Amino acid sequence: MSSLSGDSAVIIGTAGHIDHGKTTLVRALTGTDCDRLDEEKRRGITIVLGFASLALPCGRPAGIVDVPGHEKFVRTMVAGAGGVDVALLVVSAEEGVMPQTREAVSHSQAAGVPIIIAVNKMDRPDAQPDKVMNELAALGLTPEDWGGESIYVPTSAITGQGIETLLESVLLTAEVLELSANPEIPAEGVVLEAKLDRGRGVVANVLVRDGSLEAGDYVVAGTAWGRVRAMTDDRGKSVKVAGPATPVEVLGLDQMPEAGDKLYKVTDAKKAQEVAEGNREKAKTPKVAAPRTLEQIQAMMQSGDQHELKLVVKTDVHGSLEALNKSLEELSTEKVRVSVIHGGVGGITERDVMLASASDGIIIGFNTRPMGKANSMAKKEGVDIRSYNVIYEALNDVKAAMAGLLAPKLVEKDVGQAEVRETFGIPKIGTIAGCMVTDGKILRSGR
Repeated sequence: MSSLSGDSAVIIGTAGHIDHGKTTLVRALTGTDCDRLDEEKRRGITIVLGFASLALPCGRPAGIVDVPGHEKFVRTMVAGAGGVDVALLVVSAEEGVMPQTREAVSHSQAAGVPIIIAVNKMDRPDAQPDKVMNELAALGLTPEDWGGESIYVPTSAITGQGIETLLESVLLTAEVLELSANPEIPAEGVVLEAKLDRGRGVVANVLVRDGSLEAGDYVVAGTAWGRVRAMTDDRGKSVKVAGPATPVEVLGLDQMPEAGDKLYKVTDAKKAQEVAEGNREKAKTPKVAAPRTLEQIQAMMQSGDQHELKLVVKTDVHGSLEALNKSLEELSTEKVRVSVIHGGVGGITERDVMLASASDGIIIGFNTRPMGKANSMAKKEGVDIRSYNVIYEALNDVKAAMAGLLAPKLVEKDVGQAEVRETFGIPKIGTIAGCMVTDGKILRSGR
């Protein structure tokens, strides 16, 4: 295999369902038990971001971010603004594709991040790699052996099976992407996590994407600034210089930055303070995204600025989901493509809103409604949520938008929300729900 040209580097982010072996696989890839991978695990499940550095074949540097299976994937992969070059999708050969697996695939595809699949736990007697490939192929990840473009590597983090092949696959993907970095320029990175330590002050986990970060440098990360007082690597060792694709723990910021904030090296303290103060002033003004409704997308289609309608679809049952997805995608024409970037069963969640926002899409709900803070987040992000009880109404709206004949939208205003705490069955009456009002008010005449 040929080597990468220049001082190239690659950032890898793990993805997948809870307890499919992501952290154990990362340990096998790095060849050591990294301190930063052991932090804050409960019942064997990763609950915060971990990070590590490793060397690909030919000695090329790489950084790997171990993302919790149950949270923060969206923020790191999508909202993290390009923090990851390659998604390492870890799927258990025993369990196959699970809900978070589907979600991880949708988010990676929407962010345009290449996916390498590690079919893990191949040492288990119930391993079924063919089942995993079949299920993922249905999500658009067709294996190379079947004429597709997706790389599948059977692995076992316990026995070491497939580890070298997986590293070579990452290197090959980096070659295709032509990734490069220059350690001679000022550092540029992204904040993965930040916390306040009683003894050390603000501690930020930073991934250096380009350039070099040195102890003593002045940096800005969102509204935070400071001088790098000290840095430690993934093994807890003090480092003076962090080059491209290096994850480090940084001390010295004056306040906690947000996950996903870009970090830049600046010339001096005055410049750092000026930039941070400017960012703070911007942060004081509430950011409300411009609405991106089906009507606006229709107008963009007519002007030629929009050639793809991206949809997040949520339904009450799987049968409806499959029927609606197929019907929507069949509406595609030569000029406009309808793409369902994510589909699922259940209520519309905040994650659905974040995905629609990141991909400039809209959400279609069939016999389902927004849950929790999804509605308020949709208003803030400018995401259009459309709810339907009849499948043909959804199809007609999308067709009308594509044809430029969209009728005025019927606006449904939520009065309040309540959480069902307990249900009681009473003969001849039916089921009664004991509820707690969580937002607004509930009216006797309300629907």
